[in-house]
Amino acid sequence: MPKSRHRATRRVGRFVAALTGAGAVALAMAGPAAAAPLWPGGPEVPSVEDLIEGLAPAIPGAPQLPIPQAPEPAAPFSDPSLNPSAGETVGVAQPIIIRFNEPVGDRAAAERAIKITSEPAVDGHFYWASDQQVRWKPFEFWPAHTTVDVRAGGAHSSFTIGDALVTVADDNTKTITVTRNGEVVRTMPTSFGKPGHDTPNGTYIVGDKFRDMYMDSSTYGVPVDDPEGYRTYVEYATRMSNSGIFIHAAPWSEWAQGNTNTSHGCLNVSTADGQWFYENARKGDPVIVQNTGGGVLGGWDGLGDWNL
Repeated sequence: MPKSRHRATRRVGRFVAALTGAGAVALAMAGPAAAAPLWPGGPEVPSVEDLIEGLAPAIPGAPQLPIPQAPEPAAPFSDPSLNPSAGETVGVAQPIIIRFNEPVGDRAAAERAIKITSEPAVDGHFYWASDQQVRWKPFEFWPAHTTVDVRAGGAHSSFTIGDALVTVADDNTKTITVTRNGEVVRTMPTSFGKPGHDTPNGTYIVGDKFRDMYMDSSTYGVPVDDPEGYRTYVEYATRMSNSGIFIHAAPWSEWAQGNTNTSHGCLNVSTADGQWFYENARKGDPVIVQNTGGGVLGGWDGLGDWNL
């Protein structure tokens, strides 16, 4: 072998040996380098990646060298508010709601800056309610007892999914059936909305709960003194929609529950059943209404996300 080739081979050997010291870190940070021959037909200088991978077996007990990671994309928004908030336990239908302090012009960039992870991993999608609000939900209901972590800029929330409490209200049988993690735990006769006030079909999401309240038709444009108006005191009211549909105790209609629709759209139940639902349902639990003559609850009701 010519002397020049002997010298080149020794230089390659010294180059590899140097990587076992501080030079390895410098090369690791310098980024990838392709292998290339020292001269046409001569030996190739190995790439940095190949050298780094070969260091660990060459040096017993040597620490793994960190591979630089791409930085997280900068958030094109100030810290938003997150719902659910940190530490909450919510139902399997609960969407993640992110409200921004200012209109977001580049929605794709905003989505890239939001990190949503869960255990177990769950697939889902973003959907925008406005330039200042984006929502995310899984393609199907969350698995019970999932833990979820949301990061958006400097805002952070970790929350938990509780039991799968799923309620189905069927107008064919005028019965509400509640299951917990697949097991039937309560069956309740009910009275849906009467003709002209039919309860919409669709998947609702449990929202606010009120131990007692007044239901007032004037809040949706029908004066109390109108023949169709009312102002009624009710107990154990659990909101299903922002349009004013609740499951609530209605002892005055127990005669109709299970056989006749008499309400203005709410699901009327006995006081005992209303109390049970009030005490057991939580924010984010789904209520599925089916087989009514009332069309479908709007997806942008605020609690109708699963109808989009």
